Amino acid sequence: MRSPSEVGAEAVPLVRPLPADTFCPQSRRRFVLIAAILASALGFIDGSILAIATPAIRVDLGASFAEAQWISNAYALTLSALILVGGAAGDRFGLRHAFVAGIALFIAASLACAVAPNPPMLIAFRAIQGIGAAIMVPGSLAIIAKAYPKKERGRAIGIWAAASALTTALGPVLGGVVLSAFGDGIWRVIFAVNLPLGLVSIYLLLAKVPADAPTERRSLDLGGAALATLAFGALAYGLTSMSAEGEGQMSGPSIAAGAVLLIVFIVFERRQREPMIDLSLFRVGAFAGANVATFFLYFALSANLFYLPMLLIAGWGLSAAEVGFIFLPLSVLIALLSGPVGQWSDRIGPRFPIASGSLVVAVAFAGLAVLAYAGIHSFWWGVFPLMALMGLGMALVVSPLSTAVMTAVEDKDTGAASGINNAVSRIGGLIAVAAMGSLAAWVYAAALNSGAASGIPGFGEPAPDVDAARLAASDAAFAAVALVTALLCLLSAIVAWTTVSGERLPWPRGSEAPQR
Repeated sequence: MRSPSEVGAEAVPLVRPLPADTFCPQSRRRFVLIAAILASALGFIDGSILAIATPAIRVDLGASFAEAQWISNAYALTLSALILVGGAAGDRFGLRHAFVAGIALFIAASLACAVAPNPPMLIAFRAIQGIGAAIMVPGSLAIIAKAYPKKERGRAIGIWAAASALTTALGPVLGGVVLSAFGDGIWRVIFAVNLPLGLVSIYLLLAKVPADAPTERRSLDLGGAALATLAFGALAYGLTSMSAEGEGQMSGPSIAAGAVLLIVFIVFERRQREPMIDLSLFRVGAFAGANVATFFLYFALSANLFYLPMLLIAGWGLSAAEVGFIFLPLSVLIALLSGPVGQWSDRIGPRFPIASGSLVVAVAFAGLAVLAYAGIHSFWWGVFPLMALMGLGMALVVSPLSTAVMTAVEDKDTGAASGINNAVSRIGGLIAVAAMGSLAAWVYAAALNSGAASGIPGFGEPAPDVDAARLAASDAAFAAVALVTALLCLLSAIVAWTTVSGERLPWPRGSEAPQR
């Protein structure tokens, strides 16, 4: 039986021997890059537009506040719990095979989401979509790194990053325009559009790109993945239940069960010969600190990007087309500034950029809290400038934070360190949507001096008319979320300043940095 690499080499005749650090001939590499960009667009567009489409989904399907949280969190749960296993699958089965499988599962689940008849079915299909993304997301960058030789890799990854930033920036804007123009039911197109993008990506990978050989035959830590899914799922369910009518009594036991399962997961991983997460890396103070800062920062970012559109659309009555612009500054500023900030971080060390960027984000979120609490309903002169300030802060953080994670560990552990940091950021988002939703629901009900049983629409629930009392309660609920997240960003800055190295990078300026 021929190996995958032999089959690929036979399908794509080589004119000259390939470099040792690539599996793909030069004439075919552009197809790898295009496929990776299209696949990345699936995840980026799907995630950013969903926050804007959530009010429309709630109206069309009659979803409760807790169900709206789980439409987001079902995807985040399986993605964050399985992303490390998804990355390992590429090593074991070959990146092309795993990448295609992830894309196929993602678009199949997307089509199921597009025709979901009710919230529970949509939540279930979103969980399956997250499984596909857990294989697809790490494969996107990894297959570029494996297809391009070392000397060409940086340029290819730069093109991929720029294209990804462009899709992230334009996706919510275009999605918002479509939602505003065609009404609530058009939200299904958000998921259906994944089909043509995914099919083109799969075609390019199968027809134009040779198969790569698996790099190692390590076992997949499916037991660890299952425990992580159960642990974080129980924690998220418990936190979400605090805001759900009739389910509050389940929050305590669920959180306790999640905590116990998390301990079991840690013990299980420590005893594994090939664990999903190398827990020994957390003994390195700089690595642990960088990940704590990551958790707080992405917790805050995810909470605001999920609940701010709800406030603006269901509370302030803005159109989805306007609200789509709140994602624009974040994407554009990260795309424009990550390179210069990365060079700055190389010169002075990552500590100051991370700490200062986190403080800038804290100021932006505190500004949103003040704006909402004061009832200043100005989008273009209030919310949008603060989102631009937040984008500036994140642009200061993203590249140095990756650098801090990479330089805190030995070169042989950089791949594992990057995967853990990616998972930590997504777990932060998962917990944020669950926990801050309960806070928002509690403050909203307290501001109205009423419980959920009164029949008054809940926080973020679209209604034909929003009276002054509901609007003030919605403002107060989001102000609480924004204030808590501002404090977490401040804490992120403190953690980064006290744990992350302030020294410049150990390699000379202008030389090649360790591969990530």
